[in-house]
Amino acid sequence: MAGATLQPTVRSVAVLSLHTSPLAQPGTGDGGGMNVYVRELVSALASAGIRTRVFVRRWSDDLPKRVVVEPNFEVVHVPAGPTDLAKEDLPSIVGEFADGVCAELEREPADVVHANYWLSGVAGLEVKDRLRVPLVTTFHTLARVKAELGDPEPEARARAEAAVMSCAEVVVSNCDAETDDLIRHYGADPGRIEVVTPGVDHAFFSPGSQRGARAAIGVGNEHMVLFVGRIQPLKGLDVAVRALAELEDRQATLMVVGGASGAQGEQELSRIHDLVDELDVAARIRFVPPQPHHLLSTFYRAADVSIVPSRSESFGLVALEAQACGTPVVASAVGGLLTLVDPGRTGYLVEDRDPAVFAKHIDHILGDPLHARRLSTTAARRARAYTWTTSASSLRSVYARAIERDLVPCETAAA
Repeated sequence: MAGATLQPTVRSVAVLSLHTSPLAQPGTGDGGGMNVYVRELVSALASAGIRTRVFVRRWSDDLPKRVVVEPNFEVVHVPAGPTDLAKEDLPSIVGEFADGVCAELEREPADVVHANYWLSGVAGLEVKDRLRVPLVTTFHTLARVKAELGDPEPEARARAEAAVMSCAEVVVSNCDAETDDLIRHYGADPGRIEVVTPGVDHAFFSPGSQRGARAAIGVGNEHMVLFVGRIQPLKGLDVAVRALAELEDRQATLMVVGGASGAQGEQELSRIHDLVDELDVAARIRFVPPQPHHLLSTFYRAADVSIVPSRSESFGLVALEAQACGTPVVASAVGGLLTLVDPGRTGYLVEDRDPAVFAKHIDHILGDPLHARRLSTTAARRARAYTWTTSASSLRSVYARAIERDLVPCETAAA
């Protein structure tokens, strides 16, 4: 069309994921939804012909320098500090990580840098400053949002997040609720925020036989509630356990898929086991170790309800994956879950994370098979709108606009 402005062609992207690798299994260590986000988006970008390298801190001595995941998708392990460095000590090696990334990009430049999580954002500031390359950043979680909801983070992290936002060409938000948080808590420039909604792999996450799924994981005919996630205070497993104890259906069980995560993970797991004993529900709970991501679909299909009682969620991939499998979701009314769960049509939302309210909604679903079927059908249909191909297409446009703009001057220190 005459007069149309063509966007710059994006040929190469450097993705920073300092603290966790897209190759790591979600549900272990610090691996969670961000791992899936990075892996699936990079795979979709690679399929579109964009050369994408994911830079991860070298976290084990036996890791190769490079891992070619598929054509155009490579993971680069950057030496930065001792391999066994605890997550809370990672801020001390951000500069070293940035040095390693810059050395790689000086040999093979990238059109844009996309940082994931605040640590990568701080490293991204250094890379931008030294190489004059546009910076796009996705935070995944925000310190001031977590603090507001009962999970305090160091103020240094919040200041660093604000510095990254003030300097990045684009801040990618997962949903409108996260955009509001960026503006309300950090004063982020709305003109530099772009919403890119994550997706789901429908080749794996789609409706299927509940009977077959239950046979595969060794579950009987009793009603089953499913919790998938890392065991840490943020994810609210204690609320799920209390909701189980409140259910009118005394035969219903809770399956927990995930492992202890973060500095408080083991302490939280111990606290959960104490709570299970206190409420006398041990016979109705089954703990399952973290599973390869694609196998989670079997657990979703086997469940009658998926419970997501998180204190905060920037998006909520577990809720989306469950709904894609036709499993109704009962979730906290926070963050991206407000967008994903349509009350009364795909599941229910719970204000204030009240276990009794979770139990009421779960009982409603378990006690009304026709209503449960309607929720299931609508949930699966709504989830079809979310694909990683669409997400990657949106992100390509974001990258092109970032390249087209003048670099934002950086005046605020990130430390």
